[in-house]
Amino acid sequence: MVTVISLGGSIVAPENVDVPFLKNFLSLIRELLARDEKRRFIFVTGGGGPARTWQRAYREICGTAAAEEADWIGIMATRLNAQLIKAIMGSYCPQEVIIDPSKVDLFVGRVLVAAGWKPGFSSDYDAVLLAERFKADSVINLSNIEQVYTDDPRKNPGAKPIDAISWEDFLRLTGEEWVPGKNVPFDPVASRHAAKAGLKVICAAGRDLPNLRKILSGGPFLGTLIG
Repeated sequence: MVTVISLGGSIVAPENVDVPFLKNFLSLIRELLARDEKRRFIFVTGGGGPARTWQRAYREICGTAAAEEADWIGIMATRLNAQLIKAIMGSYCPQEVIIDPSKVDLFVGRVLVAAGWKPGFSSDYDAVLLAERFKADSVINLSNIEQVYTDDPRKNPGAKPIDAISWEDFLRLTGEEWVPGKNVPFDPVASRHAAKAGLKVICAAGRDLPNLRKILSGGPFLGTLIG
């Protein structure tokens, strides 16, 4: 059984690396792998604070920013985070970090780690491609939000949390254009591909590890099911 987790940069490195979270996350993954020898994980990392900081520096220095250059900066931040995740997974992850999800033929070991690919595609999109490739039926998207809302709750106090939503309605909320650094629950380009592939996505709070345990065990959880 392969479980694909899009591990948001906002929980790996919101500004600096969140060491306490990663220690607890590693303990949970090790426990689950030890309990079920058939279980395997694919982790796809986002860029988080480093991506935003370096992209902002680029824009401030140059005044205007080329989208492709900004995207490449974010991609490199995802690769830094991915290399950290690979390192802490130790012998569970013998493969190098995947940077091109369209060319992965083998899954060696119990854990596979992937990062950003190329401009125009987010780490969410990489997660969708890998879920397709290794026949997972869903992607667990862990970020700094508990659920998808009807609107941005930081700007609209009347925004309501959503327990389940179709891909069509989700794309109406987020729009369909990918912009480097865009803050949406799941990338619109990845969303369209997931919808076509028949994949579901679970959006949940990444730091809530008891809740993640419930998701992984198939129990009731706090989050939003898309698809």
